[in-house]
Amino acid sequence: MVSRGLLVRLEARAGKEADVEAFLRAALPLVQREAGTTAWFAVRFGRGEYGIFDVFQDDAARDAHLAGPVAQALEQRGGELLANAPRIRKLVVLANKLPTAGTREPDTKGLLLTFRAKSGHEPEVEQFLRDAQPVVMDEPRTTAWFAIHTDEGEYGIFDVFPDNGGRFAHLAGGVPRELAKHALTLLGSMPDLEMLNVEAEKLVA
Repeated sequence: MVSRGLLVRLEARAGKEADVEAFLRAALPLVQREAGTTAWFAVRFGRGEYGIFDVFQDDAARDAHLAGPVAQALEQRGGELLANAPRIRKLVVLANKLPTAGTREPDTKGLLLTFRAKSGHEPEVEQFLRDAQPVVMDEPRTTAWFAIHTDEGEYGIFDVFPDNGGRFAHLAGGVPRELAKHALTLLGSMPDLEMLNVEAEKLVA
């Protein structure tokens, strides 16, 4: 059962974008050896904006990752590669979809949706996100999906797809439609939707 996560945002120094991408791809073999890291995604949000989203079984596995070789390498090379210190947010994973065992296409596209709950409606938002899981389980082109609560009080969804077609099908599906229907009741802010590219991934079925 996946229960914890991290969202790390990285801003590349001007002219260092290719080096940051190479660093993230080179981190994948290190993460592959971390038994407690269930899923790990290196992503590009936009020009010069990168990130890592990863999930774990428990706090101990997350702490082990934070003390592991990728974090150490990022600390050593951060001054060279990044314009600012990495922004690290700890996450609680409220619900998730992981792929079934077997061959599958690599993921190239993703989404990150974040928003705040209307004051006093946090339990309903969390239940809405949990109730969304069966819907995405029936989306064949949604490879993995995670409903999250951040340590800054935001809620959100991170999901990945093999291509733009899968991403579009999800955006036209039941979860966004139901969220829009309940937005006035449940949401305390306009949702922030970010389209992203997946640069590298580890995903354990």
